[in-house]
Amino acid sequence: MTGERYLVTGALGCIGAWTVKRLLDAGQTVWTYDLGGSRHRLELLLDDAALARINYITGDVTDFAAVEQAIVGNGITHVIHLAALQIPFVRANPVLGAQVNLIGMANVLEAIKRHQEQIKGFSYASSFAVYGPPGAPTYQTASLYGVHKQAKEGMARVYWQDYGLSSIGLRPHTVYGPGRDQGMTSLPTKAMLAAAVGRSYHIGFGGNVLYHSANEVAGIFIKAATAGYQGAAAFDLGGINANMDAVVAAIEAAAPDVKGRITYDDKPLNVSAVADTAQIESILGIKTWTPLAEGIQATVEHFRRAAQAGKIDVDKSLS
Repeated sequence: MTGERYLVTGALGCIGAWTVKRLLDAGQTVWTYDLGGSRHRLELLLDDAALARINYITGDVTDFAAVEQAIVGNGITHVIHLAALQIPFVRANPVLGAQVNLIGMANVLEAIKRHQEQIKGFSYASSFAVYGPPGAPTYQTASLYGVHKQAKEGMARVYWQDYGLSSIGLRPHTVYGPGRDQGMTSLPTKAMLAAAVGRSYHIGFGGNVLYHSANEVAGIFIKAATAGYQGAAAFDLGGINANMDAVVAAIEAAAPDVKGRITYDDKPLNVSAVADTAQIESILGIKTWTPLAEGIQATVEHFRRAAQAGKIDVDKSLS
């Protein structure tokens, strides 16, 4: 990867911040593309020296000219497109959700298409939300967000068919780790933060969920962008399929003083948690996943250190 130049859209989000960290740790040059606002996730993961190496671009993915200029003006070689509005925000403002999630994807695809000689790799975030509830027909999603992700995969497929633009989309399910503080599936991570500072917490869902550590997911997005893949594919991420009892047990093992104080609802999430990992194993060679106990232990320890150092607003993060 030496000498490459990366653009990460949505870099102020959880996966985005971890992607930036991993790229910087590997000695890469990174541009972030986001609307601006809080950099608290980056600050949670990076020291001052690393933060100073980031090239920040304040930009809107719904602005084609700005997206194209970010790519062309900075000699970008790899694009990792993570910018999106999640389920609660799409539900609250469906029009804005469509603009960010659909027009944003169209703008990134079109900008890359116009400069394919420059771009060596492109990965983007889809989601398990493309699937329906457990037992429902395939792709019968229960949310507008899921419809958007279905459309993004279709757009990428047509850009390969019509213009030869290669891409890999990845479908995370429940990402956990430092920086995961938004969306319904952020609740297990919030419980880990609460445990790290000795507080009780209630998780508003239960059932079996497919868990991936944010650090690991970021690495897979980078691998997808650098794989040299020819075509348009969208892969389920594997991970650890576990029920909430196992998650709570791992949290309590990492923070024994909160034993019995991390609780949850029995109601499962309204989306399947069964992954087909054949493609990601064969094309990206990813066959093993961070054990849940190991990932949760690392998350609780990170939160504990951050709280002690005053690097995280615990009350705001738990709200």
